[in-house]
Amino acid sequence: MANEMHLSQLAQEYPASGIRKMFNLAAQYPNAIKLTVGEPNFDTPEYIKDAAKKGLDDNLTHYTPNAGIPELREAVAEKYRRLYWDGYKADNVIVTMGAMEGITLSLMFLLDPGDEILVPDPCFPNYYGQARIVGAKAVPVPTYEQYDYRMQAADMEKTITPKTRAILLNSPCNPTGAVLTKEDVLAIAELVKKYNLWVLTDEPYDAIIYDGVTPFSIAQIPEVRDRVFVLNSFSKAYAMTGWRIGYVVAPDLSYAGRMAQIREGLSSCQPGFLQMAAVEALKSDSCVKDMVKDYTRRRDILIDGINSIPGMSCKKSAGSFYAFANIKAFSKTSQEFAEELLRGAEVVTVPGSAFGEMGEGYLRLVFANSDENLKEAVRRIKEYVEKTYPDMK
Repeated sequence: MANEMHLSQLAQEYPASGIRKMFNLAAQYPNAIKLTVGEPNFDTPEYIKDAAKKGLDDNLTHYTPNAGIPELREAVAEKYRRLYWDGYKADNVIVTMGAMEGITLSLMFLLDPGDEILVPDPCFPNYYGQARIVGAKAVPVPTYEQYDYRMQAADMEKTITPKTRAILLNSPCNPTGAVLTKEDVLAIAELVKKYNLWVLTDEPYDAIIYDGVTPFSIAQIPEVRDRVFVLNSFSKAYAMTGWRIGYVVAPDLSYAGRMAQIREGLSSCQPGFLQMAAVEALKSDSCVKDMVKDYTRRRDILIDGINSIPGMSCKKSAGSFYAFANIKAFSKTSQEFAEELLRGAEVVTVPGSAFGEMGEGYLRLVFANSDENLKEAVRRIKEYVEKTYPDMK
């Protein structure tokens, strides 16, 4: 019988997605407003789609190099020469199946079974699963609302053990919208030097920022750059989530070459016509700026609305398209309260506990949605709370 067959420890223990759990529950409420799935509510810009169509017409449908086509690798390298360091070359870049494969590939390259990597808490929950795939352990570093959920070097140092080999930074952060300051990053860099650590900096939301904030990457610090792997994708900034195009910028050409060899056993390569579309995407960021203008307005609609609801409070996100709302006043677990809002208000949110222990007492809401849906979601939640909790301040 199948249920008597042995399953791997990984298969039995790979963490289930709390995001998908709410997504599945919401299927019972067809009129619910879904503020759950972290992707742009825009279609991919036409000029990018046109480039993919041209690639198909040009028969770019055969195998490509494991590390990616030269045109895309050079386009990515040029971006980071302009932003971070003028020494990056095309051969530093490995094209991947989204940033997720980039994370997995980097962990396979850097960590052995039993090694530890520090991750923010709360964080994108797949960090734990990807570490487990390689037999390593993701160790949570608590982040706090009083520091706008930014990882602090002092808290990181408390979690470092002899098994710690790397840290994973995510700025802007999913789920909190936190953006590390230059001072934060400089302090973290001192730990990197002190403990001889690798760094993965996961930056898919780097173009989605607000209020004049300028992200600062640890890859911009010369003293530690040789230990930093930059991870990014086209998914969030260019509304290309389903295209699955990402990349790793490795600090050393030999590292990139070895990682490309490992990639042969993962997904081999990305289709040429998709990569040519990504090349075209990088030629302009005007579409990204237009989307960020809409996100800015929608952020304010949602977060200002949340802050008008008794018992709920939410800081303005510095980046990403996530709001992280404090619901501790209701004395419910975040899972209980998320399900309560689904049943009572027909608004789907994600419990903060889905992102780690420090997410308990919070909800993640996605404001990559229409103005009308966001206003209606706020109206529904406010009406439900005022009716159900009349004494809530």
